[in-house]
Amino acid sequence: MNDHATTAPAPATAEARRPGVPWSKRLFDLCITIPLLVVFAPVMLVVSVAIALALGRPTLFRQVRPGLHGRPFTLVKFRSMTDARDASGRMKPDAERLPAFGQLLRRTSLDELPQLWNVLRGEMSLVGPRPLMMEYLPRYSAEQSRRHDVLPGITGWSQINGRNAASWPRRLALDVWYVDHQSLALDVKILALTIWTVFKSEGVNQPGRATVDAFLGTESPDSMEGQP
Repeated sequence: MNDHATTAPAPATAEARRPGVPWSKRLFDLCITIPLLVVFAPVMLVVSVAIALALGRPTLFRQVRPGLHGRPFTLVKFRSMTDARDASGRMKPDAERLPAFGQLLRRTSLDELPQLWNVLRGEMSLVGPRPLMMEYLPRYSAEQSRRHDVLPGITGWSQINGRNAASWPRRLALDVWYVDHQSLALDVKILALTIWTVFKSEGVNQPGRATVDAFLGTESPDSMEGQP
């Protein structure tokens, strides 16, 4: 028996094999986010005061969302809805809690500005699939789950190709397309087109809806081709 026999190295875990965030993308995010935080600081102060006057406090909305590889983090946005309740004390439907001022914040994407802090912390990127709800994680197909192979973003490929007006299968397909084709050049293109999309105020909500319907899962596989 060989007393000096070496044992084979343990196989890498699935967590170890998962790709991280490329340093070039992180540097790109920081080079844009830090100046944006400085430039938009007065705007965020004004918006915060306006929300306090129009909707009350708190002015920020915090919610746990899935980040890279589905790890939870706390997303920060400006509050756009009231806490109005019915006679029995239950929270009213979203459409009844979204006043005109809140609609303005969403239409102009001003409610998204605090997420620059999430980018600075490394929890999000400027560009990537939007961080959705934690309860959606078990509802994704294996292919749709690949949207979490990259950092979530403030804007993304689906946001410039229909925004919230697109169907869930379409949006998730666009997210996976981005994962497979991501590059700094594509990120620059998405950021430029995001400005135009916000300016046009298109696709803020699904047709005939004040807010977006919840994702309940995909019953049948859909095409994952995201190229419009």
